[in-house]
Amino acid sequence: MLLREFLERKQISKRALTDIKFNGGLIAVNGSEETVRYKLHAGDRIHVTFPYEKPACGLIGEQIPLAVLYEDDYLLVIEKPAGMNTIPSREHPSGSLANGLIGYYEQKGIRATTHIVTRLDRDTSGLVLVAKHRHVHHLLSEMQKQHHISRTYQALAMGIFTEQTGLIEQPIGRKESSIIEREVREDGQYASTRFQVIDQYPEFAQVKLNLQTGRTHQIRVHLSYLGHPLLGDDLYGGSKNLLSRQALHCGELAFSHPMTGENLRFTQPLPQDMQDIIDQQK
Repeated sequence: MLLREFLERKQISKRALTDIKFNGGLIAVNGSEETVRYKLHAGDRIHVTFPYEKPACGLIGEQIPLAVLYEDDYLLVIEKPAGMNTIPSREHPSGSLANGLIGYYEQKGIRATTHIVTRLDRDTSGLVLVAKHRHVHHLLSEMQKQHHISRTYQALAMGIFTEQTGLIEQPIGRKESSIIEREVREDGQYASTRFQVIDQYPEFAQVKLNLQTGRTHQIRVHLSYLGHPLLGDDLYGGSKNLLSRQALHCGELAFSHPMTGENLRFTQPLPQDMQDIIDQQK
């Protein structure tokens, strides 16, 4: 087959091939540069060099301590604390995970920009998956679409649950009166959340949740729709008496490595503020 066909089978997009051609990349077969029209033979060794990437205009690197749990040439897994934006916003133009990543790359001499695969809300803590390169981001994004990246959350949700397990399938869309807030609405996008009650306490329950889809504020909206808003989530009806931020933590991340095929699984315990509330009930 032609080299072009082989690269397409390896999920190297036409956009990536154009980037390689015009921005300093290289495709070599057996050590010699070749075009995508090269006809492959059994035993050929193909080496693809992607162009170096520059940070997005206006994204400034900052020396922010990052809790890096895993790193290789292709990706990182980082634990994001509550109170940190994943990317800069108008209200919080600095101090984000993206700013910290650029500072981290600069410090280590990595010529790349930010490719955050699994984002978390500002006040949600937990595991975040980051690709180091555009192609790896593309591969991981395709895996996400096919539900091959598993994220498990823990939440503290208000009220008494009458069912210990359940599946919430309700479409989510933007609330007409708000730029930020979402709601369950008939014309929204399909959304599916599976939940399991771990422990029930007098005022709230500790709940484990798995996302079948990845809509903005999905867990917060779905639990509020059930009448069980998160502790601290006043945007969706939660009380801030016990916690000043939404009680939501991404504690488990599992996927197959997009380059090696190795099965990877990472876990992180509840942050101290959520654990303290549970301990007070015992």
